[in-house]
Amino acid sequence: MTDEQIPPTEPTADQPAADDGASPDGNTPSQAREWLAQLQQMIDQVAAHAAPVARDVAAKAAELAAVAGEKAGPFAKRAAEKTEEVGARVADRSRRFAEELRHRADADEPSAKGDDAGPAANPTASDGDEGAGA
Repeated sequence: MTDEQIPPTEPTADQPAADDGASPDGNTPSQAREWLAQLQQMIDQVAAHAAPVARDVAAKAAELAAVAGEKAGPFAKRAAEKTEEVGARVADRSRRFAEELRHRADADEPSAKGDDAGPAANPTASDGDEGAGA
């Protein structure tokens, strides 16, 4: 290993000792406090100047929302009317379809009772069944 790879453990001539309160870059705590105070002042100034702009943006957004609401009202009313019309048509078709199903079931019911008589109602089917079983 070379001496350049080993970090120095004692302060060198260009580094102040840690006891004097200076940071590694040579700044004192009082300078750091001064910089922080300046930074805080800059932040306060930006906030003071940004507040009116933020209020203006919020006011414009509220105006746009009001216009959108005014324009959306009639559209929503027309959409509701169309939905009501379509809903009524669908309900009418559904009722007619249900009635048709009931009429078909009523029309098929007498023939269903005749079909329940079994193989005796169909003599050809019973002859074939008896011949196969004997």
